[in-house]
Amino acid sequence: MLEVGPDGSARPPPAVRATAAPEVFMRRPVGLVLIGLGAFFLTLAPLVRFYVADQVVVAPLNRYQVTSLESKGSTYFDEADLKLKTGVTLLAKNTVRGDVRANEGNDDIAVWDSTTNIYNQEKPDKPVQIQGYRIAFDRRTGVLTNCCGANVDGDNGVRMSGYGLLFPLANVQKKDYPFYDMTTRQTAPMQFNAVEKVHGLTTYRFTQTIPLTKTAALDAKLPAKMLGLPEDAGAQKVDRYTEAYNTVWVDPRTGIPVKHRENIRSTVRTSDGRGSMIVAQADLITVDKDQRGLVDMANSTALQIDMVRSYIPATGVLLGLIMLFVGGYLGMGRREAPPLEAPRRPDGKFGDMTPPGPPRPSGPPGPSKPSGAPTESAAPVVPSAGGQESRRPAPRSQRQQRKAAGPAKRR
Repeated sequence: MLEVGPDGSARPPPAVRATAAPEVFMRRPVGLVLIGLGAFFLTLAPLVRFYVADQVVVAPLNRYQVTSLESKGSTYFDEADLKLKTGVTLLAKNTVRGDVRANEGNDDIAVWDSTTNIYNQEKPDKPVQIQGYRIAFDRRTGVLTNCCGANVDGDNGVRMSGYGLLFPLANVQKKDYPFYDMTTRQTAPMQFNAVEKVHGLTTYRFTQTIPLTKTAALDAKLPAKMLGLPEDAGAQKVDRYTEAYNTVWVDPRTGIPVKHRENIRSTVRTSDGRGSMIVAQADLITVDKDQRGLVDMANSTALQIDMVRSYIPATGVLLGLIMLFVGGYLGMGRREAPPLEAPRRPDGKFGDMTPPGPPRPSGPPGPSKPSGAPTESAAPVVPSAGGQESRRPAPRSQRQQRKAAGPAKRR
């Protein structure tokens, strides 16, 4: 549409300016930031999985744990009364305490002390047997190592091998593992048997058979009658022998045993094996309360392991991909055309430029003509067909009007 200038000439309207909305200019910086964050999370995911996890999934240095086992219908020799007592309830209290300073500054090694006190429930102040030992092991694999004062009942000359109190950390398989038995001081295989539930937790059951083994040479002599020999055989020198059948239920996600069963039989025998006497016979099982506590500890440890091995890396990868996609869309995607400004009117305001009526001539002032005298420039009114209302002629420019007036108007 043409615009009439101040001099009466027609000219095109001013060019319409396009101004981009503010959010268009913000898309690219936001997209670049999201791309940078996405790359950061994608780099963080493998770092957590393969480096941080190896630093976190380790056995603690300062472990402290108290576990109780119980055996009903047990038999043991009461040294105070010199009598063999049967049908009693024996309790075993096991305490594990970590020594954080015993590893000589090597944080890859954990040192734990274990003490087991077996006593009659009716006489808790008179222990039947006390056993103590110290183990040192690799915090990541659980394999025993001979350092840092490792001993059994104060004997530092023992050579430990295999595993001790823990199975392979966070990597228990359905196979046999060598375990060191503290009573007989020998390594015997811990054989995988089955998968069983312990208070709702899926565990692997392992069993270990300890054959009849001489564990101590006693200086004392016992009467022949106590050993089942004729009285005329006299007092006999005896040695102590032990055999056991151990069962362990372990959480395969963490390597933490949640239940123990120790079926032990300890006897004294003569050197020729003809005379013997039972010293202790018990079937010790972890009490139900402590089983639940160990299951809770295993679940808590498994959650921490899953966090650094699975959840955090997977979340990092997912967030990284989402941020890269959104950032690429915002920063590099096609932009929509910006909205156009409204055209400016001749009076300087914005709005519709269509005039409400025909423009008025804006030529130089001159003598007015009589209203009754028709001119050549006046367009005749032609009535429309059918008696309809006549139409107003289209407005003409001032130049066209002067041209239509002819020489007479110019004079």
